[in-house]
Amino acid sequence: MEHKGTVKLETKRLILRRFEYADSEAAFRNWTSDPMVTEFLRWKNHSHLSETQSLARFWEEKYSDLRWYHWAIVPKEIGEPVGTISAANVYDDTDTIEVGYCIGRAFQNRGYTTEALHAVMGFFFDTVGACRIEAKHDPRNPASGRVMEKCGMTYKGTLRRSERTNKGVVDVRVYSILREEYR
Repeated sequence: MEHKGTVKLETKRLILRRFEYADSEAAFRNWTSDPMVTEFLRWKNHSHLSETQSLARFWEEKYSDLRWYHWAIVPKEIGEPVGTISAANVYDDTDTIEVGYCIGRAFQNRGYTTEALHAVMGFFFDTVGACRIEAKHDPRNPASGRVMEKCGMTYKGTLRRSERTNKGVVDVRVYSILREEYR
């Protein structure tokens, strides 16, 4: 793969761009403080804006690494971040990228996450040169799996008690798509 880092991507309704420190208040308001949004994630919801600000600083520092892919999901009609989509893991030995995403409760069921995932998949296949993209979700969060399916990913199996999230050690359903299957 030829890593490019987090570059700006645009779809019909979204701007996918680097997260900035100035986005911290919107992030805190829209998703990082909501325990229902983080229920199935690996990180706990933020109790204070300062936690989101600290995370924003960390993310900003990571952007110098061309293997770091982390976008703010910004609907054009809203003009502020409502979630993020990122490479949770990059496996250079197999040209595989694991994608993860998170979106605020008020912005779910609008197709934003599906649109963002589709754009990121295209970028990873066409620009970075990934051969395989995978994603995982807790079986108790079927909406996440529907996003994967809408983007052409195929369910590959369930890894039993293989991830630690806010729910404890949980099963995860694994989906993937190969470059030649995309589009």
